[in-house]
Amino acid sequence: MRNTAKLTTAVLAAGALTFGVTACGSDKDSASSDYSGPLVVAASPTPHAEILDYVKDNLAKKAGLDLQVKEFTDYITPNTATEDGSVDANYFQNQPYLDDFNKKRGTHIVPVVTVHLEPLGLYSHKVKSADALKSGATIAVPNDAVNEARALKLLAANNLITLKDGAGSEATPQDIAKNPKNLKFKEVEAAQTARSLDDVDAAVINGNYAISAGIKPAKEALVLESAKNSPYGNFLAVKKGNEKDPRVKKLAKLLTSPEVKKFIEDKYQGSVIPSF
Repeated sequence: MRNTAKLTTAVLAAGALTFGVTACGSDKDSASSDYSGPLVVAASPTPHAEILDYVKDNLAKKAGLDLQVKEFTDYITPNTATEDGSVDANYFQNQPYLDDFNKKRGTHIVPVVTVHLEPLGLYSHKVKSADALKSGATIAVPNDAVNEARALKLLAANNLITLKDGAGSEATPQDIAKNPKNLKFKEVEAAQTARSLDDVDAAVINGNYAISAGIKPAKEALVLESAKNSPYGNFLAVKKGNEKDPRVKKLAKLLTSPEVKKFIEDKYQGSVIPSF
């Protein structure tokens, strides 16, 4: 049985109003050099927490690592909890997202080791191919800056739209130069894109949310992001200064072990791809 605590943003936010916030994770300040006690890692439920649970149940004890996994269903709280020391590390994000987050929120989160890629995909309950999308079709896209740009780049790579020259990691629908199908875009929280499939013609969904919704990206995506030279690998991250925590080093080594690579390949069948 998985021994993880599922925390919603609201629950953690309420806890943050009291000293009890430290009970959600580490009982030490993030800048402390006291590395005793369990390593508490915030993670998205799928596949991040599942991968961490595999490490916890099969590899951690032998390596002398006391690992605790806490699940979060959003893309904000894991970083703010890592910044304020409520947890010791997190595992859920990629470099463009982290760069944008640190810049906008003044946090100091840094990557430790890249573990896997979750290809972004376009999905639909109404058509069987991207070419079958009708003129004026509505596509749901994640509303955070990095994932929205990533979604638009996926559509551009598959000739559904053309982006303006220079459209980068913060591209929005205003950066579309050509839109031959006159596609419309509905911006929703990344966690809600899979749930929006019945309300739109298609949706661009992050790999972890697709898997959580029972979707098989490698089989069901109309178009799927290429893993080749991708900057979107997901990594273990900590607050700057904690990279040398011996517990973090142990977890980084375990997350990039042959055992974890085989676990990812066997469990996710191409829907999650090892990046090491």
